[in-house]
Amino acid sequence: MNIIEYKGAEAVSLDGIHWDIYVKNRDLIKDLKSNRNIQTSDIRYGSWSLEKGLKRGAIYPSDDFIHMEEQGAIVYEYLLEHHRQVPFPFLDNYELWLLNTNAQPLALIDSSLRESDMDKQPLLDWRAGLVCCNDFKSDAYEIIKKNCNCDMSAGQYLTHYINQLTDNIPKAQWFKRTIDGHGIGLKGNNIPDNLISRELNESDFHPFMINDSLHDNQHINLINEYIQWQSPWLLLLETLSESQRMIFEDKSRSRALVVDQLHQLYPEILDTNIINAARVEATLRKINAKPIEKESVSSTEYIELSPSPYE
Repeated sequence: MNIIEYKGAEAVSLDGIHWDIYVKNRDLIKDLKSNRNIQTSDIRYGSWSLEKGLKRGAIYPSDDFIHMEEQGAIVYEYLLEHHRQVPFPFLDNYELWLLNTNAQPLALIDSSLRESDMDKQPLLDWRAGLVCCNDFKSDAYEIIKKNCNCDMSAGQYLTHYINQLTDNIPKAQWFKRTIDGHGIGLKGNNIPDNLISRELNESDFHPFMINDSLHDNQHINLINEYIQWQSPWLLLLETLSESQRMIFEDKSRSRALVVDQLHQLYPEILDTNIINAARVEATLRKINAKPIEKESVSSTEYIELSPSPYE
């Protein structure tokens, strides 16, 4: 998600082409003693794309809305000047990791731009995601399933498996990631005081956000297949090596619709033939698709986002 933020206004894009602009009245909570965990409702200022221009949202005749509109207009003007600069660099260097029974990072479950956002109460479990639970297929899981007599999808099983590697009372810790990849331990949930201020090496944090060590071979294969299934999204990362990017570009060919939506946000493309082939396939699939056939790629953070331009 690429975001332009100014005070109570945000322009948000999941593809670098279509933007939704929201405004909110932060003045409603400014005088409260503690307002970090209080949310105010978003109002749609409008939606914008270079092709279609600005489509305004509802206008409310109130002084508060006039003030919010001014902030929305500032974000909109900035968007017009800087929309070609996507993808914006990642700035969420505060990361919340679920810890395994050895108090080591197991899986990334949240991230934040600001230390103040760490006050919110997180869900202390890792989730593969709804799309994964529905669509992810795994050869490794088919072997595992024969031994465990499991009646669940590969994504559901992976979610269960990762979460059972934690303590009975799950522990999670925030880390501030430094430029060199180290992590400085900050506050957490259900962690002892001696873990605060610890410093972990870059190697303690898996670059693809889920630790693939200390498992048996079949579960390592399952995790690796899951990581490969996420290739279209992992191509968004700025930190991929050339060899990793080449592998993910190749694996992403099977997820043509996702690649077609996200390619504008890839910081680098090594093999344009692969990405272009996926986009051509996506175009053909969209032309021939029935109305009910779609591949969900939206974030859960902004459920009000406009329908996909492909629907």
